Amino acid sequence: MLTDVAGVRVGHCTDKENLTGCTVVLFDNPTVCGVDVRGANPGTMMTDAVRPMSAMPEVHAVVLTGGSSYGLESAMGAVRYLEKQERGFDVGVAKIPVVPAAVIYDLGVGSARVRPDLQMGMAACEDAKDGIFKRGSVGAGTGAMCGKFFGIKGASKGGLGTASVKVRGVTVAALMVVNAFGDVIDRKTGIIRAGTKKEDGAFADTYQLWKEQDPTSAAFKFKNTTIGIVCCDCLLTKEEANRIAILAHNGIARSIYPSHTSVDGDAIFATGQLRGDTKIPVDVLGSAAAEAVELAILDAVAQA
Repeated sequence: MLTDVAGVRVGHCTDKENLTGCTVVLFDNPTVCGVDVRGANPGTMMTDAVRPMSAMPEVHAVVLTGGSSYGLESAMGAVRYLEKQERGFDVGVAKIPVVPAAVIYDLGVGSARVRPDLQMGMAACEDAKDGIFKRGSVGAGTGAMCGKFFGIKGASKGGLGTASVKVRGVTVAALMVVNAFGDVIDRKTGIIRAGTKKEDGAFADTYQLWKEQDPTSAAFKFKNTTIGIVCCDCLLTKEEANRIAILAHNGIARSIYPSHTSVDGDAIFATGQLRGDTKIPVDVLGSAAAEAVELAILDAVAQA
């Protein structure tokens, strides 16, 4: 689980009636963050603050949310929560919480009028805890679907999943929200675990369909995104965190096909310790991050 990394807490706010929600990852220790946005249709907030050229040294939370761009309001809920905790980047007259965020498009699944807001973001923070947390159709994964070649009518449930791997004594963990245009495929067996379905309910193989015909217009109306976060319990620079985020996308490419399309907004954050002694080569961490992302994606659809 993502919470296998010490100092990381995860909380959800889930609206089962309107099929949307948000997930907050809170950091109890000084944390450096990077990001890589690979999809062509993203919805994000404060990603420039965590890129290598930014002077901002740390983040205090990351928010993953439904509601498309409307859902970014939930990230301000996390900001308000952290402000009450007197946590943030100290600028003398105030402590400003730094909370990057990314969204999925779930407006076509439940109610398009109800989206994660400031109150839901605060509620997710209040729910945040270490240890085991809920996966599947919860939080940001509540309205997630995948395999949308025929639109929502032929799609499968996506969801929220998590996994962790160990490398040289360091834990590399991922939490992923799967709301993809393509199919989720178990690379080891070649079996489609979730994706586009034919009228008889059997999986259709999105890529094979795409080679033969264009997707229905509904596939493009119901926008798609796989978003997530990777956390490492070792020392990282901001440049290294960004590099790990880049390499972590290999996990999406291994498990979702097709991925990173013009109708996906795929984005992954990566975090590590701002201070510490443990240092691991970034390419090793990035390869472990890709493994954790792949496993978290499979966990998401299994739990949903």
